[in-house]
Amino acid sequence: MRVHAYAAPAAGQPLAPTTIERRDVGAHDVLIAIEYAGICHSDIHTVNGDWGPQPFPVVPGHEIVGVVAEVGPDVTAHRVGDRVGVGCMVGSCGECANCRSGDEQYCLRGMVATYAGTDRDGSTTQGGYSTHVVVDAGYVLRVPDGIDAAAAAPLLCAGITTWSPLRRWGAGPGRRVAVVGLGGLGHMAVKLAHAMGAEVTVLSQSLKKQEDGLRLGADAYFATSDPGTFAALAGRFDLVLNTVSAVIDVDAYLSLLAVDGALVNVGAPAEPLSLNAMSLIGGRRTYAGSMIGGIAETQEMLDFCARNGIGAEVEVIAADQVNQAYERVLASDVRYRFVMDATTLR
Repeated sequence: MRVHAYAAPAAGQPLAPTTIERRDVGAHDVLIAIEYAGICHSDIHTVNGDWGPQPFPVVPGHEIVGVVAEVGPDVTAHRVGDRVGVGCMVGSCGECANCRSGDEQYCLRGMVATYAGTDRDGSTTQGGYSTHVVVDAGYVLRVPDGIDAAAAAPLLCAGITTWSPLRRWGAGPGRRVAVVGLGGLGHMAVKLAHAMGAEVTVLSQSLKKQEDGLRLGADAYFATSDPGTFAALAGRFDLVLNTVSAVIDVDAYLSLLAVDGALVNVGAPAEPLSLNAMSLIGGRRTYAGSMIGGIAETQEMLDFCARNGIGAEVEVIAADQVNQAYERVLASDVRYRFVMDATTLR
């Protein structure tokens, strides 16, 4: 079927309206009428070519919420009319050790990205800045009642990207968690870590978002531009979650960890980062990275958010405002996630 979309024609070029072809609904597929698509910093990195050559034209968007419009004959988990979501992947081999353990995002043969990836039929995947998408039912999530649809969209990337390391490194009662950056990822990390019962501190360049951070659930808020911050907080945290897509002083942030603490990177800067090994050795510390989450883990996160009344802080825009939204994201002028109303494409 032919559907309306917004695509980047080439690296660094503004997105423009277009039409794309979606495959026919197969036996195991779900056709989704998209309601909302979140705008992720990853979208901007991709269309700007920050992460290398891309198969342009590219329709971005991997934070998708919509309604099931059609299901294949072998689909039993979803029905027409269900509210569902699609995150950063739409396929994996399903056979390797990582897929079998529920870590499809680390598929040894390579997961199929929701956009700019190679689908099972050899075609290039196109994302959620469109009116409809066809997805293998195994990669479609239930969006529970109780979460606003627009506020749910960023959970499919920003939510699971922060939930997964918070869970893996034990955020909860009695644990001290620092969140670096209060943006699209950081604000979700604060909400989730607070709901998990951890003591939460925000580390931001300045105090301009302090009121927001405390409102979202932080217990404390410090400016990293203040030279006294790192000395005052040395050795304090069990987990430091770095959400910024910019170069940081890794050694300085490692110094904030208690013995056996972990600094986990979920932001993805285009430039390489470096560290001194003694920053790890001196406190039996860990420096790690984390990428989204598996399908079961993502569903767990959505269910947790529904039980705890958690959604993203969003600003909903029409499709023809997407280029201005990209500019504002780069200027840190959004609190805290843009979400495209996909019905404005129709």
